[in-house]
Amino acid sequence: MGDDLMPMFCGIDWAEGHHDVAIVDTDGVLRAKKRITEDVEGFTELLTLLADLGDTDQEPIPVAIETSRGLLVAALRAGGHRPVFAINPMAVARYRERHSVARAKSDHADAMTLANILRVDAHVHRRLPADSELAQSISVLARAHQDAIWRRTRASNELRSVLREYYPAFLESFAANTVTNLATAEARAVLAIAPTPAAATKLTKTRIATALKRAGRSRGIEQAAADIHAKLRQPRLRQLPLVEDAFGQQALALLAALNAACASAQTLGDAAAEAFRGHPDYAIITSFPGLADSSGARVLAEIGDDRSRFVDARGLKAYAGSAPVTRASGRSTSVTYRRVKNDRLAAAGWIWAFNASTHCERAKVHYRRRRDHGDRHSAALRNLFNRLLGQLHYCLQHQQVFNQDRAFPMPIPVEQQVLA
Repeated sequence: MGDDLMPMFCGIDWAEGHHDVAIVDTDGVLRAKKRITEDVEGFTELLTLLADLGDTDQEPIPVAIETSRGLLVAALRAGGHRPVFAINPMAVARYRERHSVARAKSDHADAMTLANILRVDAHVHRRLPADSELAQSISVLARAHQDAIWRRTRASNELRSVLREYYPAFLESFAANTVTNLATAEARAVLAIAPTPAAATKLTKTRIATALKRAGRSRGIEQAAADIHAKLRQPRLRQLPLVEDAFGQQALALLAALNAACASAQTLGDAAAEAFRGHPDYAIITSFPGLADSSGARVLAEIGDDRSRFVDARGLKAYAGSAPVTRASGRSTSVTYRRVKNDRLAAAGWIWAFNASTHCERAKVHYRRRRDHGDRHSAALRNLFNRLLGQLHYCLQHQQVFNQDRAFPMPIPVEQQVLA
């Protein structure tokens, strides 16, 4: 590779306005450097620079960069043959201290550091997976849907906090199992026509019923309207009139934000589910208990469809944070859960394990066994997620659907063990 066939390594220090490129050889000698822009001209300059040093489709020069996102990374990954490594900026900072203790930082020095990371420790860093175009699009949609749900929850909690200050009757009217769900279409429709207790006293059952119909309710409308009407008109402590009106204006503003969050969550969820249903792994992933269109899309979004990404199930479990960590120092040994993990996959795994323990009898037995063993609720769910994730890795590698008899074999009775 290159004029003397010496392997080369490229490091790119990413910035918003420009990118610094440094290429070193196996001895750590700087062979080329350049500052490029994130456009067609800049990317062409980068490809020319790499080609001058021996970059080919058969023997591409590996690239290290501090991010896994952006147009530059997408262009580098487009061919599917170039190894691209996304190095954590905190790791880059630790490597930088190997060469300087002054903690001085420069873009060119960081590009050199990234290139030297590949030269020395490429084997301990994971390259970006070669996921299919469909898998990458599902990842964008599923993550956006997950963000929209988190925004919806945050908006709902903010609105609930304000309603507690002046309108507890409304919270009690839409409470289920002591948990108020303000994100429902019915609650939002009624709050829009009665943002204050004063407005609620003027509501008629007919207006409430109309709002419920507009929200999509089709059964029990009259009874629900009568119950809401009665609860909203019960005597309550009240704020001063002007203060109550001010709270009502604030609630309407927060309601508008909640409506927007609900609409975006619905739109993105439908788009992610539609794309996920067209993926070849859809049947395998949704065959697992607890995984459907939405949750299954989130799992696929984080693990991808590059089968070489995880060498074995242990790597996938560590990536998801479901596998425990054993720390041993001297005479002290402790086993704890992982804090450094893919938070999105861990969040999806929590929902997955909870649904599985609720709807799958074998998974429920496994969960109860862990609780009887002394695990708390979160630890038992994490253990179940760990087991399901290992089974998913096997099924995807061998293109098999979930089989609960193999996944959760029933224990052999003691009598049969004695006879055997």
